[in-house]
Amino acid sequence: MASSSTKLYTPRLLALSAELARFPLSGSFDYQAEARSRTCGSTIEVGANLDATGRVANTGMQVTACAVGQSSAAIMALSAERVTADAFTTALDEIEAWLAGEGGLPTWPGFDALEPALDHKGRHGALLLPWKAMVDALSSAPTPS
Repeated sequence: MASSSTKLYTPRLLALSAELARFPLSGSFDYQAEARSRTCGSTIEVGANLDATGRVANTGMQVTACAVGQSSAAIMALSAERVTADAFTTALDEIEAWLAGEGGLPTWPGFDALEPALDHKGRHGALLLPWKAMVDALSSAPTPS
């Protein structure tokens, strides 16, 4: 089991956790949601503001999760700017298919850092958490014309 843990917690994955400091959940966000993983108890609260074209202008989050959940949140946040609600939904669909063994590695930038988590089913809930929260947060956003 030790070698599995070593493979999961790569230096790259652990370094991503530190990126969350760039996305504090402070100030006012037009769209917010909270999510909790039933499998591991991880929680996340996300907030986002959209620009005039309906794309994310800025985002913030408060994450209480393992390194996999933190890294997943950081990967999402690092490429969230200028992304539409539909793109987050597509990313979530890709991630769920990948975790179920029904699709390839998701195309979201930097997602390959999470590839070691595929074999650790106990971490799947934490990995999905930020994506589910963002999709939920943006579910009430107007569709750009």
